[in-house]
Amino acid sequence: MLNKLRGSLLLFIAALIWGTAFVAQSKGMDYIEPFTYNSIRTILGGFVLFPLIFLNKSRKSTGTPNDNSYNKISFIGGICCGIILFAASSLQQYGISFTTAGKAGFITALYVVIVPVIGLLQKKGSDLKIWICVFLSVLGFYLLCIKNDLRLSKGDLFILICAFFYSIHIILIDNFNSKGADPVKMSCVQFFTAGIIMMIGMFTFETPHLSNIFAAKYTILYTGIMSCGVAYTLQTIGQKYTVPTAATLIMSLESVFAALSGWILLNEKMTIKEIIGSAIVFAAVVLSQIEFNFNKNKILQKDNT
Repeated sequence: MLNKLRGSLLLFIAALIWGTAFVAQSKGMDYIEPFTYNSIRTILGGFVLFPLIFLNKSRKSTGTPNDNSYNKISFIGGICCGIILFAASSLQQYGISFTTAGKAGFITALYVVIVPVIGLLQKKGSDLKIWICVFLSVLGFYLLCIKNDLRLSKGDLFILICAFFYSIHIILIDNFNSKGADPVKMSCVQFFTAGIIMMIGMFTFETPHLSNIFAAKYTILYTGIMSCGVAYTLQTIGQKYTVPTAATLIMSLESVFAALSGWILLNEKMTIKEIIGSAIVFAAVVLSQIEFNFNKNKILQKDNT
């Protein structure tokens, strides 16, 4: 129970960081292009984890027979997650240019549905409570993000594919965690993998200028250190103690925190509909964390007395 609470708290903090990072990202886009911004902050996130890796190494005894296998699993996991992270973030960035931010946020958040569906295909059942929470979350996201209609455009299709990749990312992390991968090492490899691929895109499709990068330095530092280095690592560690379906519900609070941070930091207005949507999503996440233990034996004993 304590591990589950710890995992949920780490995922909650990750969602909070990601939500507030939307403000920094929107400001960063005023200075530099998407591949340039994402590649620099992602690689920065990898460098941020170096001290933590060496600190963990000094605390652990080395030379055990399983050290090499765990390192191999962490490395392979990091490369796989990095490739998926690159695909998801690139599709999202490309799709946003053809649709509204609200629709992009809603469609991206549909990973709360995709993950349990994939779980069913893998014969990993989800209980009724989780499906109720998923339904409430989708309803909340609709109220929070959709301002007009929900007709699908070219950009919406790219965002939907992006949501699928984010779902794969969550499932991959759970898979490699179960095989004993080191969360910090796996995150570090993930960032360098995604960052290097993004850098190829940067030099291929964009024209980066050092002066513009320096102008966006504060937003890059925040999103690189906090959003990448800290939050994604908290996700990897938190998922060790949380099943993927519940983890997606907690991490989906990112959209709520993004709306709240825009309201507080950028003076963006929130309508009554958006506030109700945020409250429904938050309630769904809280409900997903509540344990309902009904002891059937005790009920039968009471009926017999």
